[in-house]
Parts: sequence; structure tokens; C-alpha cells
Amino acid sequence: MATPALNRYELMWMLVLFDLPVVEKAERKAATDFRNFLLDNGFAMVQYSIYTKLFSGKDACEKYYKLIQNNLPDDGKVDIITITDRQYENIISFKATKKVKKKESQQLLLF
Repeated sequence: MATPALNRYELMWMLVLFDLPVVEKAERKAATDFRNFLLDNGFAMVQYSIYTKLFSGKDACEKYYKLIQNNLPDDGKVDIITITDRQYENIISFKATKKVKKKESQQLLLF
């Protein structure tokens, strides 16, 4: 029996946004360690201080809230925004002077 596909309102994107100090050598190392932690946990860099990951639903995000909290650098600010895949598809990006509408994404089936 086939597993039913998740709809675009169930799939959730987690956006991790951060502003970390990088003046001192120890601060740069802490910021790099945090970015590497996100990459090692399946997040993708959107911009230098914005990382995203797709989840199968809000419940799947819960463990990552704690995981991120447990790996925060000592200083700086980290915010987490969670939005549906349907909301994420409406992002409009600007690059240089061109307006680029995000390409329509395909729905993914997560196990």
C-alpha cells in the first residue's frame, strides 16, 4: 500500500537566522562551529546567516528546537521561523536588479 503524500500545508520549512559576534578569534570559531552544526544536521545555507531545512510537519521540528538551543554560541542572537511549504513557495528573491520569482518546487515524499 502506498504512503499518502504530504500536502504543502503539512510540510514545514525551518529557517534559522542568526547574528553572531565575530570580532574576537573565539567568537569567529563559535560562529563557524554553529554554522557547521547546522550543515551537519541537514540545513542548507540560503544566505551567510540564514539556514533552512524541510521537515515532514510541525512535530518533526520539535526536536530541532531543543537541539539548536543546546548548541547555541555564548553570545549573539538566533531566531527560528517555521513556515509551511506553501508559504515558502511565495518567496520573491531579488538578485542585483532582476526580480526572480522562486521556481515552483516539487512536493517531496519523506519517509
